[in-house]
Amino acid sequence: MFRPRASNGCAILLIPGGAYTFIVGTHEGGDTAQVLTARGYTVFVLIHRLPGEGWSRRSIVPLQDAQRAMRVIRSQATRYTIDPAKVAVLGYSAGGHLAASLATGFAEDTYAARDSIDGLDARPIAAGLIYPVITLVAGLTNPQTALSLLGPAPDDPLVTRRSPDQHVDGTTPPTFIVHALDDTAVPPDNSFRMLAALRAAKVPAEAHLFERGGHGFGLGMPGTPNAQWPALFDAWLGGHLMPRAPREQRR
Repeated sequence: MFRPRASNGCAILLIPGGAYTFIVGTHEGGDTAQVLTARGYTVFVLIHRLPGEGWSRRSIVPLQDAQRAMRVIRSQATRYTIDPAKVAVLGYSAGGHLAASLATGFAEDTYAARDSIDGLDARPIAAGLIYPVITLVAGLTNPQTALSLLGPAPDDPLVTRRSPDQHVDGTTPPTFIVHALDDTAVPPDNSFRMLAALRAAKVPAEAHLFERGGHGFGLGMPGTPNAQWPALFDAWLGGHLMPRAPREQRR
């Protein structure tokens, strides 16, 4: 957990990538958290269980942890001086898949309630997806991410169940997407599919597609356009977290 010097009252559940085989705790974890805390956010970095560690229902283990994390954050809102209604999720790569899974599957019944915390809402107020894995369809997904989450021979219903673009609806929170068009590890089509689903469901969405960056550029490469995404995300997220004045007052 990373606390800002001056809180804006908002929190972010940050989910690093790692293809569901490890967790990138550096530039996609602590480094990103520090950039966000400098902007006033209280940041919780999710170190979730990995599907291949022997769990009986491997495909839902990360989502179980993300749902629980959102609920725990809200249960501790007073302690950390945050508004429980203003908790967003931000994820990179496979962490972007998990963030999108939470945004579309926050109400999915993935585990039995263990205490009163599990009665709290797991829906994030907004979602940020940075070069995310979205679909798990072979040929479109990142192969290692799909293998780690689903195992070696998933059937079509399981692939569909765990592909967030197939579950976007009117309850999905506003979503911000970033992808580099030269990404060969996670094809940009993943973000295209998510954006199309969001637009079809009339969910507010914003996407930034950069010419260069490849995969795993984290906070962006200094001196290049993709380094601007944290500021763009902050500006976008602020518009969904902060109350807006009536139109006539904004003139």
